[in-house]
Amino acid sequence: MTPKPESELPALFSGYDTGGFYDEMFESPGVPRPHYQRLYRQLSYMGPAEFQERREVADLSFLVQGITFTVYSDGRGTERLFPFDLLPRILPRAEWDQIEKGLSQRVIALNLFLQDVYGSQQILKDRKVPRSLVFSCRHFRREMMGLEVPGSIHTHISGIDLVRDSRTGEFMVLEDNVRTPSGVSYVLENRLVTIRALPQAFQQYAVLPVDDYPSHLGRILRSLSPRGGDAVVVLLTPGIYNSAYFEHSFLAQQMGIELVEGRDLVTDAGIVFMKTIHGLKRVDVIYRRVDDDFLDPLAFRPDSELGVPGLMTAFRLGQVAIANAVGNGVADDKAVYAFVPEFIRYYLGQDPILKNVETYVCDRPADCRYVLEHLQEMVVKPVGESGGYGMVIGPSADRATIESLRQRLKSDPRNWIAQPVVALSRVPAFDSATGRFAGRHVDLRPYCLFDGHKVTVAPGGLTRVALQAGSLVVNSSQGGGSKDTWVLRGES
Repeated sequence: MTPKPESELPALFSGYDTGGFYDEMFESPGVPRPHYQRLYRQLSYMGPAEFQERREVADLSFLVQGITFTVYSDGRGTERLFPFDLLPRILPRAEWDQIEKGLSQRVIALNLFLQDVYGSQQILKDRKVPRSLVFSCRHFRREMMGLEVPGSIHTHISGIDLVRDSRTGEFMVLEDNVRTPSGVSYVLENRLVTIRALPQAFQQYAVLPVDDYPSHLGRILRSLSPRGGDAVVVLLTPGIYNSAYFEHSFLAQQMGIELVEGRDLVTDAGIVFMKTIHGLKRVDVIYRRVDDDFLDPLAFRPDSELGVPGLMTAFRLGQVAIANAVGNGVADDKAVYAFVPEFIRYYLGQDPILKNVETYVCDRPADCRYVLEHLQEMVVKPVGESGGYGMVIGPSADRATIESLRQRLKSDPRNWIAQPVVALSRVPAFDSATGRFAGRHVDLRPYCLFDGHKVTVAPGGLTRVALQAGSLVVNSSQGGGSKDTWVLRGES
């Protein structure tokens, strides 16, 4: 297609500029990629006022269903409507197939690492990963040493964050989330809302479904039961004040299992029971959305009121299964992340299909020196945080922030990693101030389920979008939002 002059562009795309970044929708200004051409034609008939009306339909759907999240960074724990951008992100099948293979390879390698590091620790003996790095990780749980988890599965549910680099156009892994990854409920709800607001556009495509995720997850959870047969599965939530409580209640309802808090469970003689109006009922499997620290006050933090006293004893005795397994945080520590390509080579004898973003581990003296000399050019992250908290983007930080970071890094280098600023790809997002689309940076979090034999990846995942102009921070807690992600059955 030949680029159209500005005067001939649809009103919604008037003035749209790819900004020199890899644009998911456009090959060049006014020239959509083949898999976006049908959507582009649909939007060509739509003016800003009509699109705004459809956005309001989407927002109303989220409001009516109570799809919210909690922002803790404002000091008040404010509950907000989940930010949603209506224009979907589209991935052709061949591109997705490559991503899916890479994710499967990575999840299996992470699971093997967790088996090993809590077992024979052969990878440490062979010096492929520094022993000190693993043992200094605050999420490494010595309580898990020597314990065999049901089915040898640690990584039942994984959320792997991917970014597309504008320089190369390839997807890379930004970080791994194998503790209690959140956000999959928004994947399912985003799809329903998008179909409702853009029905004609959706009908133009053959899009792979995502609505079978809860059934796949439920099947895996039931298979973990130590008693077999008709397993009793519960979802353990911290409660209504948790930022992801909507997701907890949503998934429990979709899987047909009980949503419980720590106070709803008790242990007796190494067995976990749930309180019901008919008395105590034995629990076989716990899908926990409570962090390790708060899971059992007898094993971890004694001041926790969110967990279940004696739960780890029941787990050690094999009387209950827990998903995800306790201690997984050592695998998504951001310093350990730098070694995942080595895990893949060591355990699977394969080269990584998906590359890591180049990472400097500040615990290594040479890396630390380089980072200290280039702080204003890099993204620096604390190794144990999530949600974008504690991250410093050097090029946009002021001098005081850089100097404060320098002192913190010098005093505790193990707590930090650094990466070059990745020129994240962009997707058009609607700017209500101008009534037109503008390029916004995105990442992608696919959700992977592992049953011990096969990794099942929900097609697409959660596209997170930095809704603020120029921002690279996509986390909803930091001003980001999300989009529906369409994986096509074919190429267009």
